Amino acid sequence: MKPQPPNPTHKRMIREKKTITYMIDLYCKKHHKANSGLCLECQKFKEYALLRLDKCPFQDKKSTCGKCTIQCYKQDMKQQARKIMSYSGPRLLLHHPVLALHHIWDKHRKAPVLDRNK
Repeated sequence: MKPQPPNPTHKRMIREKKTITYMIDLYCKKHHKANSGLCLECQKFKEYALLRLDKCPFQDKKSTCGKCTIQCYKQDMKQQARKIMSYSGPRLLLHHPVLALHHIWDKHRKAPVLDRNK
């Protein structure tokens, strides 16, 4: 698949950003009990995750990041993402069912493969 130019304003990418933001919020409220907003650790992770989404070569054709063939997250951030997703994923269905269903649907998409020959 030929990489698309990044388009962070595509509705699919906006939804992805909303989903990851909501999941990070759920995780941080429960685990870090920040008084208002996110703790510094979660804020840094959120900025990193949103930057990765902005630079994703697959954009609206992507599956979930966990199924991606590129794996652009650094190892420590990938571990943080797993912790956040394993806690927030099941709870997202209760807190925001529409985002959860879209995320489940995206998870069943076939992961695109980057064609490096073009």
